[in-house]
Amino acid sequence: MTHFGDFAPLCHQVPSYPWCNLFYRQLQHHNASALPGPSADPSTAPVGINPECGIDLVGHDGSLANIANIIACALSMIVVVLLVIWTSRRSAAVGRVEFRLFLVLYFLTLPFQLIDTGAFLQQGSTALTAITAIHAGLVAATFWALLANAIVSTQVVEDGTLSSIIPFNFFVLAFFVATGYIALDVGFTFTSVFGPSNPSSDLRSTPLFVLTSIWPGAAAIIYFLIMTYVVLGMLNEVRPMWYFVLAAVLFVLSQLDFFLLSKVICRGAAHKVDGSFVATVLETASVTVLYFAWRSITEESWEDDMYYPR
Repeated sequence: MTHFGDFAPLCHQVPSYPWCNLFYRQLQHHNASALPGPSADPSTAPVGINPECGIDLVGHDGSLANIANIIACALSMIVVVLLVIWTSRRSAAVGRVEFRLFLVLYFLTLPFQLIDTGAFLQQGSTALTAITAIHAGLVAATFWALLANAIVSTQVVEDGTLSSIIPFNFFVLAFFVATGYIALDVGFTFTSVFGPSNPSSDLRSTPLFVLTSIWPGAAAIIYFLIMTYVVLGMLNEVRPMWYFVLAAVLFVLSQLDFFLLSKVICRGAAHKVDGSFVATVLETASVTVLYFAWRSITEESWEDDMYYPR
């Protein structure tokens, strides 16, 4: 019976689910018998715990690693760099500093995603476990940055000032450190607080599940609700709202693809690629649309007419 906080169903059914790397390391050192089937040999094991479909480690049986998602992450990094540059040029835009920090954090998640879902580091290795833990911390911090941007948009604090930047960065650091530490403890079991799972086959870690699965979804929903209030309630505008709706739709589609269609794509491609690359493209498209949404409700320079209420 599956309980809240169990990763076992996800690690078995969702290809390239990165947090499974942490539990592979945990099982390898505490209950190796719980690693059957394709997960039995770490020198060939795909991402996951005995996954129904997974991409073999690079070099095994002609595997090119998770090549599609590697390319998608690399291209996404280029796109995000352009967004950071364009954001920096909008000198008078409300929330410019905060939105740029969000973009930088999203950018940082991409190389770690590329590595920990790329199927070219051996399962159970120290490097893969540590990289996955850092990735988890960055994901949690990125969604705080997203939510913080919505809070700044209400002008409850003045953007770009210490009253905004200090709490913004404090919570970025707090989410990164807390989630990263929990992920490291799940993988390396420094203590018995966050692991190993009991029973080990459940792959259970409620704090990790909350911070990597519940928190991102909750932050995205709250962000959308706040921005709906800002655009429709404070600005009395409709057109910018369509950008936010499109961004939300793209994000939801990325999650549906990753959790529901990825296995279908993996099987159809004979374990050569999975749906993670589609999810990456859709997520980056969502972030790109968020940039245009933010741009549509802010002025570009001090000479522009004040579009955003002060």
